[in-house]
Amino acid sequence: MAHDRPVRIPGLRRYGTPPYQLAVLHGGPGAPGYLAPVAARLARRRGIVEPLQLAPSVAGQLDELEALLADGEARYPLTLVGHSWGAVLGYLFAAHHPDAVRRLILVASAPFDEAAGEATLTTRLSRLDADDRRAVVNAQALVADDGASASARQAAMEEIDRLFGRVDAWDPITLDVGALGDWPDVYDAVWREVRAMRVRGDLVAFGARIRCPVLGIHGDFDPHPGSGVREPLENVLADFRWVELEHCGHTPWLEREAAEPFYAVLEAELARDERS
Repeated sequence: MAHDRPVRIPGLRRYGTPPYQLAVLHGGPGAPGYLAPVAARLARRRGIVEPLQLAPSVAGQLDELEALLADGEARYPLTLVGHSWGAVLGYLFAAHHPDAVRRLILVASAPFDEAAGEATLTTRLSRLDADDRRAVVNAQALVADDGASASARQAAMEEIDRLFGRVDAWDPITLDVGALGDWPDVYDAVWREVRAMRVRGDLVAFGARIRCPVLGIHGDFDPHPGSGVREPLENVLADFRWVELEHCGHTPWLEREAAEPFYAVLEAELARDERS
């Protein structure tokens, strides 16, 4: 699905029944909607909101999230469950609004240091054959080309997703994930900022402002190095724990062996607050 001009998509999905005290944050950035299966599963016991975000900057994503949570009648303090970029967004939101977040869960988080970020691409490319590696490099150049048409950049992003999807998983299952498409312009603009923050050390430093417990959940086959999340954060967060899932790639709920262990870890963590 190509987008030649700005497209407004629904700002928020609701699952379960109020109060809405849990939000799931999608990755990308610019890849809204694919957390629908996770939200639906967790909503068996609680009310959940799924913000669908397209702001093309870090500050814009934070402001957009705050506005969507307000529009969605979310009740503070919230538990945030973020995947990939969404984990980083949840981390930044908890740093900017420490009283608004009671628990933060980072699922397959993007790395917090630039060396680990570069290692992600290296690992992915090493799992592809030569032809597919060339296809990825060419597609990435097209996505980053501001002079290319929106439809060409969209097709290139979809090709990257297809190729990386084959090597990001250990033993994937097929499931309708409710995704609403990819927005390459959002992805490129936000990641340019995040890379600069990682190089300067600003991204990790925000953790000193976070007051809530933080749990990292990461697959042992995820091309995003878990060490690039765990090691920086355990030195800056006051309350940080880490769970590594076996035979699990970047999307735990789509893994044949890891899906149920993933949900078990999530439910156990959410129960900590719901018992109180």
